Amino acid sequence: MSKFDTIVLDGNSLTRGQLVAVARHGSKVSLDPAGLKRVQRAADFLAEKVSCGEPTYGVTTGFGSNADKLLGAHRLRDELPGGNPHKPEGTLLEELQHNLITTHAVCVGKPFGDDVVRAMLLIRINTLMRGHSGIRVSTLEALTAMLNAGVVPVVPEKGSVGASGDLAPLSHLAIVLLGGGEAFYQGERLAGAEALKRAGLTPIRLSFKEGLALNNGTAQMLATGVLALDTLEQLLDTADLAASMTLDAFAGRSGALRPEVHALRPHPGQVETAARVRGLLAGSTLVDIPYHLVPRFKSWSAEAWSEPDDQALSFDIGWDWVPANQRHGREAFYSRFLPFKGGKKHQPQDAYSLRCMPQVHGAVRDAWAQACRVFDIELNSVTDNPLIFPDNEDAQFIEEQVISAGHFHGMPLALAMSYVKAAIPVLASISERRLNKLVDSATSDGLPAFLTGNEDGTDSGFMIVQYTAAALVNDLATRAHPASVYSVPTSANAEDHVSMGANEARHVLEMTEDLGHVLALELYTAAQALDYRQAMLNAARRLASRGGWQALAAKISNAPREDQPHYAQFVAEVQQLASALANAGDFHAGTSVRDAHAILRKHISFMHRDRAMDGEVRTVCALVQQGALRQPRTV
Repeated sequence: MSKFDTIVLDGNSLTRGQLVAVARHGSKVSLDPAGLKRVQRAADFLAEKVSCGEPTYGVTTGFGSNADKLLGAHRLRDELPGGNPHKPEGTLLEELQHNLITTHAVCVGKPFGDDVVRAMLLIRINTLMRGHSGIRVSTLEALTAMLNAGVVPVVPEKGSVGASGDLAPLSHLAIVLLGGGEAFYQGERLAGAEALKRAGLTPIRLSFKEGLALNNGTAQMLATGVLALDTLEQLLDTADLAASMTLDAFAGRSGALRPEVHALRPHPGQVETAARVRGLLAGSTLVDIPYHLVPRFKSWSAEAWSEPDDQALSFDIGWDWVPANQRHGREAFYSRFLPFKGGKKHQPQDAYSLRCMPQVHGAVRDAWAQACRVFDIELNSVTDNPLIFPDNEDAQFIEEQVISAGHFHGMPLALAMSYVKAAIPVLASISERRLNKLVDSATSDGLPAFLTGNEDGTDSGFMIVQYTAAALVNDLATRAHPASVYSVPTSANAEDHVSMGANEARHVLEMTEDLGHVLALELYTAAQALDYRQAMLNAARRLASRGGWQALAAKISNAPREDQPHYAQFVAEVQQLASALANAGDFHAGTSVRDAHAILRKHISFMHRDRAMDGEVRTVCALVQQGALRQPRTV
């Protein structure tokens, strides 16, 4: 969706994509005329009931544990000798709504980002358009004008318990509308009244129930949750890409990705992940490569290569020959594969972090999809209290048209976020395990230790990249405890069970940043490993093409001498290996993996020797955050 598209809000059709367009890309909004008629109908109904003297929660009564206090016809304080020294403007009913906002804006911590606050404003406007909250059209239009003008209230991050909605943070939104609080405008932090003035707007005064309509609802947890889900959707695709690049760098096996395999256990996320990874690997000549073609890394030496273009290589390569008397019981295997042990272990399956990508990534994708289902419902729900039903015309009592309920309770969102919160460290953990396999020469299938030549013993290579990933995974795991299971009652126990959904969603949004960093570190490492794998295989291919079997035989250990038994067999088998390599064509990763690798290499070159890596880590993290490495979807 273009940032230039104006999104029409009607209270019924707001999507996550539209929210992201407004919150992160600056799209404007307008109000549906039919929806405004519903808004006006509810406001007129409420004004009529107030004029008739009907007692109504939050309109003619106090809030929360003060709900038993009915507002009188005048202020008792006015009866003080000498009059009321602190008499505010307006009526008691207006004072009630004004005070609700000013006393509830008590959050602490650093301010939310502009995208979260804009999303909160959008959500609040959309839910009020349903016409069940009693707000006036003029007030709703003022809120919309503030959003479109780019006035972003300062909303500190911490202070909501997720029932009665996000009272405190939403009060920070509304207080700017009244000319109070603080707001950002054109990048400057200002007093709320000054921000409105610079934007050409004027403060408003609240009428019946409008304070409650503005600050009673789930907008903070919904806003942060939707933005977290948007980020996580991108990171799920990035995780599939990182896993694909790693699998190519391992010259791994694709059997575990086959569609007939996943048809037997058709969890939607698992099926989708397997199909995506298959698409990303399409065109690879590394995956499922015969074991015997893959050489292992050997440290460079001056005598390693004779051809001038190969002398620039920072490695040597080698294989071990398996004599005939050591093949007993494995005759079937060696009837398919030549008896050379290089980089690839002779086993038909990869480690879990590679083989179980569909199951693990897919389970996280399913957690994401479940949260999306919940949040899509919430985007077009009414979440304040009480709810106004002016069309219940056969009602005998006000309680049948102004109904106190609990839609502000954030537990549906909180539990959905708890699920996602537990899933994020899982995705980070499997990514770190793949990264670790790449840098550990015991598990990397023939790649150099820490992905560096280190022939002089001075290089650390990618050793500490794995440390950072491990630290991030641990940090994510320790933050995965669900906030939703720990209710702390509020409002003198009138609100005796709360959701803590605001904390839950905020945690998830924060955690997506570190998940992105872990995936970026895997991509950074996998690109280095892939370069080594391709270079080693293509060096072997050139060697076989130029020097024939004799040049290749010089790279093979455990070979018999001419006067020893099995020499003729060795020569015949080396000739077969040389022929297979020479005729193999270029060794390369899948098309989509190559495209992502090329983008990364525009910013970060292959690391031949140790160098400062801090700037490169920042760069790859930024590329992931920007979505620059993600490929168009193939499924």
